[in-house]
Amino acid sequence: MLLTIILSILVLVLGYTTYNLLGKNEKCEDIITRYENYMSNISDIIEISNKKIKEVDIKGSFDSDDEVGFFFKTIKSLQDQLNDFNTKK
Repeated sequence: MLLTIILSILVLVLGYTTYNLLGKNEKCEDIITRYENYMSNISDIIEISNKKIKEVDIKGSFDSDDEVGFFFKTIKSLQDQLNDFNTKK
């Protein structure tokens, strides 16, 4: 009789902890899914901006030493750094 009571309590405790951990696991999976969607959107933006920068500088007309050239070179260096974070390589 005592063994039945102990095993019943153990089953209830283990059932509760399993249910609790399942809920936490599902919340973590939702967070990861949102993060993956966010990173996918960021990667799309990086790809689009990289294509646009290459289109704009196809003739190399922004390589001068004036302020516009400096600004464009800065934008290109930022784009190169962003390309390292692109997850869709």
